Amino acid sequence: MLVIAVACDDNKTDGNNDSNSESNQTEGNEEESDEPVVVKVFKSHLGKGTIPESDDPHVQKVMEATGIEYQLITTPPGSDPAEYINLIMAEQDLPDILRPIGGVEQTLISQGGALALDELLPKYAPHVWEQIPEEAWKIVRTASDDGKIYYVPKVFMIPERSPLLRKDWLDNIGMDMPETTEEYKEMLVAFRDEDPNGNGVQDELPTSGREFGRWMDHLFAMFGVAMWEGYPEWDIYNGDINYAGTTENMKASIEFIRELYQEGLLDNETFLNKGDVWAAKIDNGLVGSWYHLPANLNDNLIIMREHSPDVEISGMSLPKADGFDGYITQKSMGEPEWMIPKTAEENAINALKLLDFYYDPANSEFIQYGIEDVQHEVVNGEKQLIPATDETPIALGMLNFTTQETMDLRIENSFEDEDQQMIKDIFKTATKDSRRIAGDGMPISVYEGYPDIQSHKLFQEYMTNIVIGEWELERFDEFVERWKEAGGDEITKRAQEWYAQTE
Repeated sequence: MLVIAVACDDNKTDGNNDSNSESNQTEGNEEESDEPVVVKVFKSHLGKGTIPESDDPHVQKVMEATGIEYQLITTPPGSDPAEYINLIMAEQDLPDILRPIGGVEQTLISQGGALALDELLPKYAPHVWEQIPEEAWKIVRTASDDGKIYYVPKVFMIPERSPLLRKDWLDNIGMDMPETTEEYKEMLVAFRDEDPNGNGVQDELPTSGREFGRWMDHLFAMFGVAMWEGYPEWDIYNGDINYAGTTENMKASIEFIRELYQEGLLDNETFLNKGDVWAAKIDNGLVGSWYHLPANLNDNLIIMREHSPDVEISGMSLPKADGFDGYITQKSMGEPEWMIPKTAEENAINALKLLDFYYDPANSEFIQYGIEDVQHEVVNGEKQLIPATDETPIALGMLNFTTQETMDLRIENSFEDEDQQMIKDIFKTATKDSRRIAGDGMPISVYEGYPDIQSHKLFQEYMTNIVIGEWELERFDEFVERWKEAGGDEITKRAQEWYAQTE
């Protein structure tokens, strides 16, 4: 286990003085100064673009408004984000504020390396404090033994993900939107056999996923399985919160997916597909049904139209599986978004002031459009975003608070006029089929001491081998027993205790 050094207050005598000492220690950096202070912000998985320097107009604009220089840092090219952030933790080279990944938030919290924000947020980030629902703060408090707030949560009040379908393919084969799993399978057969992409080659992949069975959640969702990017989640089964990976719902979905694989309806390279390979298959017009982020479809559409000018993508209502209530997993609040390491306590006020700038509604237009002739241009009196490239600086951001209204605005600013309604309709369909799961916001501390179960590796091993036909379906029951013996019963107990706190 990674152990980090934590700066402590030698005058602290007991837990009752904890919050006061933190407040006193941070007051010193509130002094007025003509010189901008630097706040180092870490986040990974950036979009296209380069890291902006100090003289970048976007950096300068934020500095003018806040007196703070936003210094973005991220993982080096080709490195694993989780490994990188653990490396900088071990080297005590943490940023001032970071977006946690790979469970690093629980490492920092459990080892005393995270700064409690209860008193600081209302004073120095009032817009963050007021906009985030109390329910979300309540969930955040359940992530620590002392019930304090150690991170700012992501809030996403609408579905992020959706089953997607090549509607133009559906039209080409003369079929309606499938309403049952049987009709869905019939559609996939037609995708396989009837050349819906019209290139005269039987190269279509009716549906596809990624290695370890990730990003094919639509195939599990039909059977009421709580899944998040291919990882089983926690929801109400048999009257209480339980791990979806061990349910009869999961067994039924694996049986269905196994049938698709055996009949050539699921891409037979699914369990080999790296993310970029999977995305390329979709972009190159080879995949008819998949699962992803509707708000990110713009780049896909640009590439697709190079060979399929009439491409049309639709949200697919979940086909009904007999005996099951299907739904799309929705997680709306409680996921860690920003936290401040204890080592950055002296700069905490500035970090929170910077964060608050992005949550302040008064700055929403700048956050949405950025700098003229850099992030946007004015056409016929209206601002239009300029597509990002690998050579242009990234527009700095920190806001992750999404509602229907903000998503509609994002769509209007990100997509061509003729595509906007298509994307909004996808969200409408996804919203109808989505359900917020009981495990939304559950801290990964429930897995403490059981890293193999936390990683879902045991599940992935059994699911993969059963789907590709190496193992019989009956071995799913063996997986359930092994999961329980490996600590599943203890984790379930912890999950149910956590859930009781949120009710």
